[in-house]
Parts: sequence; structure tokens; C-alpha cells
Amino acid sequence: MFFKDIPGQSNVKQRLFTMVNEGRIPHALLFLAPDGYGNLLTAVVFSKYLFCTNKQNNEPCNVCPSCLKINNLAHPDLHFVFPIVLSKDARISETLMADFRHAFLNNPYLNQQDWLNEIGADNKQLVIAADESNNIIKQLSYTSFEGGYKVMVIWSPEKMNDSAANKLLKILEEPPEKTIFILVCHQYDQLLSTIISRTQLVKFSVNTESDIFEALQAKGYNQQKSVYAAKLADGNINKALEILNQEQDAQEINLLEHFQQFMRMALKFNPFKINQWIDVTAAFGREKQKQFFNYGLQLLRDCIVINFSSEQLAKCNTEELDFLKKFAPFVHFNNIEGITEEFNKTIFHIERNANPKIVLMDFSLKMNELLNLKKA
Repeated sequence: MFFKDIPGQSNVKQRLFTMVNEGRIPHALLFLAPDGYGNLLTAVVFSKYLFCTNKQNNEPCNVCPSCLKINNLAHPDLHFVFPIVLSKDARISETLMADFRHAFLNNPYLNQQDWLNEIGADNKQLVIAADESNNIIKQLSYTSFEGGYKVMVIWSPEKMNDSAANKLLKILEEPPEKTIFILVCHQYDQLLSTIISRTQLVKFSVNTESDIFEALQAKGYNQQKSVYAAKLADGNINKALEILNQEQDAQEINLLEHFQQFMRMALKFNPFKINQWIDVTAAFGREKQKQFFNYGLQLLRDCIVINFSSEQLAKCNTEELDFLKKFAPFVHFNNIEGITEEFNKTIFHIERNANPKIVLMDFSLKMNELLNLKKA
């Protein structure tokens, strides 16, 4: 893990290694970015650079003992707090550290839904509770194991309940010597103002298509597929990786063909064929169902672009464009909001493990109604 592995964000990276090089590190940093922008990865790389004993060209050396420990999220002075599903056996993050380590090392861009999937709690509520704050205060009261900095990374601090947040205010404002908090936040408006006021904001900039493309190329993905994924990702590297996984699944599930079949059946509503389609889709499994509906949202966006702008601005490939030029007239201002809402609602219910056949039948009925709405 290096700074160079993080897509874009040149200003953020410059600011961070300048802090370390000049020895002027704020005691509490707030890394703010949308999902999939790598602010959690950046927090880990920043910590690695801070602890590294042989920094080179504004990068950690990756060979000293500190770097090797952080590569496995196993440095004794690097602590992690993250939201969990509370139970009688799990009240603090430490209980699930092995799961978190596995999830992060497999996908440094993981989001809260990825984390819920990792711990098998899809329809549960994530929270950082008061017990967690008590444990943070206890951990940071100890002397540093290796005689240097102590770093506390709090991922998704917006999930702190009021009790947990209020217990942290004093230590956030006056932490022990050589202690640094890094709050990795995705939803700024859900974070308490009293927490925000005690941190220095590091706001991530928008990732460009070029940033995402270069990151995918560095991971060894096919060039043409990387261009396509970067166009659709909206700066979100996690989304780009999901799109590439969809491409890898193409032989098993042809998403475009499945979308075409559904829209043709939904328009005329053939009950027999709709039921067949529902049976096939329900058998996909939750993750592939979500892939399909997210893919559908991408195609709907391109329908609007084709209708009201220019097909050259559409992000679809040639095969998709051929279909959408025929399908786009059925998507217009009178129904696009409703259609998009139905796609998003279906994703929401799938994530929460609702009965897929009931969800898909409701979706089919609503889509028949919406697709047959006339233009104004």
C-alpha cells in the first residue's frame, strides 16, 4: 500500500506527506469523501508513512518492520474503530477485528454494505456505541508500544450514537501526547457538529475518469473494459471494480439481454413470461440481483442522455446503444423519476434480504404502469 495506489487526490496526498515531513500533524483529522474514493485506504497509507522508519520519495519504504505490520493491519500502535451490529457478544470493534482486517485487505474501498455482507448481517443496523468510546479512551491511555505515535482510525464516525460521540469530545480536543485521530467519514451531514469542530478537514476532490482508468490499469485489468468502467464509475473505484466483475460474469449472466427481455415483457405484461423471468432472476442470488438493477440504472441514465442531449455523451457500449436508441422513447420526463425510484427501492429491499419473488413481482407491476405512461 502506497500513496501512488490511491487514485487521483494529488493535493490531498501532498498535504498529508508534507504534514509528516514537517512534523506538523493535527491531533484530529477528518478525511471526507464519498464511498469508493479511498479515504479509508488513505488513512492506512498515511499511518504507514508516519510509522515508517525509512521513508523514500514521499512514500513508505514497505520493508521496515512498521510497514510490514501495517500491511497486515497488525501494528500495535495503529488502532481501528468501525461500526458493528451490537449483540451480547459484540459491543466493541475489537471483537470483529479479524473480519474487518479480512474485508479491508480484500477490498480497501469497502463501503458499509460490503462490511455488512462480510459479517453476514445484511438487514441489521450498524452503530458505534458508548462502550466503544470507553474502550478508545482506555486504549489511548496506554504508552505507545514502539515509543512513537499512536493512531486511532475511526471509520464511519457518522455511525456514532450521541452517547458515544459525547464521550469522545474531551479526548478529541485534548488527546494524549503524540496521539492522532483520523476520522474517515462518508456522510458529513450525519456527523455531530461538536465532532466536526474538533477536527481538521481533509476533503477529497472528485476523481476523474482518467484517475479511475489509471487505477484499473495498475491492477492489470483489460484496457477497453477499464475505459468503460471508468466512464460509468462516477469517480467511485469500488463501483468501477463492481462493473468489471459484472463483465467477468457476462458469460454466466448477459445483463443487457436480461434487461431487454424484462423491458419488453413489462411493457406488454405477459404474466407467464414475467413469472419465468422472476424465477430466473430470483435464482441469481442477492449480489448478482443488485448488479442487474445497478446496471439498469446506468442504462436509464443513458436513455435520458439520448433523448435530451446527444448519443455521443452516452456512456454505453455499441451493443447497448443500438438497443437504447429504440428503447429510449419509452423513458421520458413523465416516468423517469418513478422508474428510477422503483429500481432504487428494489435494490434497497434486496440488500435487506426481502423475499426476491415478491419484490420482483411488485417491481414488474410498477414498471408496466410506468412504461405505459404517455409523454406530456
